[in-house]
Order: sequence, then structure tokens, then C-alpha cells
Amino acid sequence: MNVSRPAVHPVEAPPLEEAAVHVPRVRMKDVQGMPGTKGLQSLWILSLAFVDIYALLVKRILRNYKAIRLFTICDGITSTLAFAAACASAGITVPIGNDLNRCAFNHCTRFETATAMAFISWFAMSTSFLMNFWSLASQ
Repeated sequence: MNVSRPAVHPVEAPPLEEAAVHVPRVRMKDVQGMPGTKGLQSLWILSLAFVDIYALLVKRILRNYKAIRLFTICDGITSTLAFAAACASAGITVPIGNDLNRCAFNHCTRFETATAMAFISWFAMSTSFLMNFWSLASQ
């Protein structure tokens, strides 16, 4: 039996030029919703804080069905967006650190810290959503 066997020959990458190695890093534009800018999450949290402070000052209980439904829906949306952002940042941080081994050039510890904080904030928001959902379901 005459069977041909494929041969695999490794191909070497071309050597990098000196100018390509020391390319200056480019800073991203300030996009709405980035850390340090006014975004959806901070506006939602501030509005909830004002509503809570107002309710405490006038000694009123916020057990209205429509208000709880609004809080539950908005908390669910913001916690889902926070989870998506945390997963997206982890999806970028893990390949840079583990697969490319480029941590020295890309400040991996700062990215990993930001990713961990994103998951912690998602956990806090999801508990708020679950408590609002529980109070909505118990009415």
C-alpha cells in the first residue's frame, strides 16, 4: 500500500525590526462609560441614592409596586451590563497575560485588578437585583 504522509515544516517568523519593537503606545479616546467618565451606572446609582435619601427625609416607605418594579428592572439591566463588561475585560486580560506573555508591556496587574473590581461590583449589583426581585415577588 502506497500512502503519502503529509510533512509539516515549521515556518519561522520574520525578525522584528528595531522600530517595530519600540512603537509608542497609543492612548484610547475618552469614551462615554469609561472609568473616570460619567456613565450609565453612576447615574443610576446616584438617582437611587437621591430617591432613598428623599424617602428617609419625608419618612415614607418605598413599597409601591410600580417603584419596586422599576427598581428591579433597572437593577437587572445594570447588573447584566456590569457582568458583560467584567467578562469582556477578563476575555482580554487572560490572553494577554497567559497566552501572549506580554504582561511587562501592558500593565497586566492593573488590568487584572480592574477585572476583579468589575466582578465584585457585579456581585454587589446582583444582590441588589435579587433583593428587589424578592420583594417584588412577595407582594
